[in-house]
Amino acid sequence: MKNNIKIITLFVTASFLAGCPSKNANFDNEDYYVKDTNAFNILISQYANNIEQIWGPKEVLIAGPKDYVQYEDNLETRVHINFVSGVITIETLSDMPIISLKDAIVSTLLMPEPDDIIRHGKMGQDQSQEPFLYNQVLDQEMQPIRWSGRANNFADYVLAYNMQVRTSGSHQITYVEIKLVPNHINQRARKFLPLVIEASNRYLIDERLILAIMEVESAFNPYAVSRSDALGLMQVQQHTAGRDIFSLRGKSGEPSRQFLLDPKNNVDMGTAYLSLLKTKYLAGINNPISLRYAMITSYNGGAGSVLRTFSSDRNEAINIINSMTPQQVYRKLVTSHVSQESRNYLIKVSSILDNR
Repeated sequence: MKNNIKIITLFVTASFLAGCPSKNANFDNEDYYVKDTNAFNILISQYANNIEQIWGPKEVLIAGPKDYVQYEDNLETRVHINFVSGVITIETLSDMPIISLKDAIVSTLLMPEPDDIIRHGKMGQDQSQEPFLYNQVLDQEMQPIRWSGRANNFADYVLAYNMQVRTSGSHQITYVEIKLVPNHINQRARKFLPLVIEASNRYLIDERLILAIMEVESAFNPYAVSRSDALGLMQVQQHTAGRDIFSLRGKSGEPSRQFLLDPKNNVDMGTAYLSLLKTKYLAGINNPISLRYAMITSYNGGAGSVLRTFSSDRNEAINIINSMTPQQVYRKLVTSHVSQESRNYLIKVSSILDNR
């Protein structure tokens, strides 16, 4: 069995599959970002082309903020965890599908927390730590899976009762689907609540806001990698938010991708950026609710675009915001902000906050 399959490749992939900015940008060094975007487009095309050659043109699947995707067996077997729908799909093109699928099922069920992978650089299970999917997947006896014995037994059960075959072009794909528990989002949120509370106390940012942003950004997927150079739970970008926080701390350069894929660092940096928005870029907004709306929208699309929604002059924009009720500020942002993505982002995060 290949229970110790290395999955550090995920983080190597993250280094290549993140290179163009969108979120949190303050519109500095635009030429640098354009060059970085071009490099990203080349790399993503090469990676996708390798997958297409093996799986076919309709089967290119790459990791995203709310999707964990891992290829194994020379790209012939893959694991896809959709952190929104709560479904794990494991597929293979192998001539020995049962062996390949079982290896992948067991490896996925025992997958360690991302900080363990970063620290050890391999899949080997730390016996003192629960697997990442612990309590998010229950076996046929409705028990959580922590050890290899139970993981292997459940893999045998899934293969016996849930293995299916589909065709795509000339390929025959053998696969299984495993459902996460109904409250899987809350299960993941609980894992990171201590980090959120710590960051909330350090930066004086409402922990409910941090959690709402994490849910919208990544659905609490610590492995999240997006095409906009955003990484981890809070989808922090190296070149924008990361660079800003490093500069604030007297550090040169920007955080590495490995640094930002560590949940503790990611939550700290993301919350620090919210604090920077609050105390610097959006300083002067008096009403705390109006400020929260501006912070949420700025986290997605930058403070500059938020202020320009009200006026091209920063001071005038602040004065206009202060002359409006929070409801008017919200309405202005969700109807007039230049970015549809940012408008939707404010609606989503605010909806989660209203229901907490």
